[in-house]
Amino acid sequence: MILHHVVDGPADAPVLLLGGSLGSDVSLWAAPARALSQRYRIVRFDHRGHGLSPVPSGDYEIADLGRDVLALLDHLGVPRAHYAGLSLGGMVGMWLAAHAPERVDRLALACTAAFLPPAQGWLDRASAVRGGGLAAIADAVLSRWVTPGVDPGPGPRAMLLGTPPDGYAACCAAIAAMDLRPALPRIAAPTLVIAAAEDLATPPVLGAEIAASVPGARYAVVADAAHVAVLQRPDEVTDLIARHLAGDPVGDAAAIPAASRHAAGMAVRRAVLGDAHVDRATARADAFTADFQDLITRYAWGEVWTRDGLSRRERSLITLAMLAALRCEDELAMHVRAALRQGLTPDEIREVLLQVAIYAGVPAANAAFAIAARTLASIGKEPHDT
Repeated sequence: MILHHVVDGPADAPVLLLGGSLGSDVSLWAAPARALSQRYRIVRFDHRGHGLSPVPSGDYEIADLGRDVLALLDHLGVPRAHYAGLSLGGMVGMWLAAHAPERVDRLALACTAAFLPPAQGWLDRASAVRGGGLAAIADAVLSRWVTPGVDPGPGPRAMLLGTPPDGYAACCAAIAAMDLRPALPRIAAPTLVIAAAEDLATPPVLGAEIAASVPGARYAVVADAAHVAVLQRPDEVTDLIARHLAGDPVGDAAAIPAASRHAAGMAVRRAVLGDAHVDRATARADAFTADFQDLITRYAWGEVWTRDGLSRRERSLITLAMLAALRCEDELAMHVRAALRQGLTPDEIREVLLQVAIYAGVPAANAAFAIAARTLASIGKEPHDT
């Protein structure tokens, strides 16, 4: 199987592969390709299940997509190439650089992640697409490709809607099963990680974590851009890639700046507590409380809740128990609602509060049961709903 691809630039120039995001095709990289093709032989390709590439049956793995790129290089007679990939394309790039280091010269990774849980969310998205096509998720996906208030235009929507549903769903399964973190220290190619400041799909902190794990990697953040930064800031992304390929020390040594922690924290805070709650909290912030809102977003949500050591579900269980023991009534009600968003059932919440009764005392648990019962009733949940 040979991926659909488009080649531009001088035949004798160094080769640069450009891999796109989930739900994109070769047109995603059109603007950067025009600029970069003056110095490089540009090979844009459609991932399997995307654009005009074949759509093999069954679920895929990132390794499958990576081997497709190796087969494309063999088909083109290219022993070694630069690689730049965005989102899914970046995931493929990490796999290539770790598992076929002799084929990758310089590596640029944009708006991507080495690990992107929860897996069930990706499987649910795959199911939605298989049942209703790309139209079932198009509005939600496109809203994350660009920053709020920016119209992505008809091209990106047509590109997304033109993706074969089975191929898109199979790539969702690949992301669900992906964990490239153990492979990152093996990457020897000079690497630049590019994050977008307003990216909610793969927040900047995830890019910073990749850069921290790849030896010698550099890290840069593009302002005023969301997940598909090349749509909104093509010139900035192109310039960063061009400078990196030329050997310039682009960006900074791996670190997680405050702005990235805030962006990552806000994304997780919204995922756990819901947009409505976070919107109310931020709307109420004033000169007196703004610093506190920033503090909890950066540190509680951007440092602790983003860590991989525990799942969000497990963190919800722990948080419920601690808030109940500390008699934090308002916070407890908020986190009962948040726990339901993370997939906990009323029966599981009850078990947490029983544990509180044993280790923190009956009065604390009694108050917590009353608060939890009122909260569940207010959203139409019965204590034994599952």
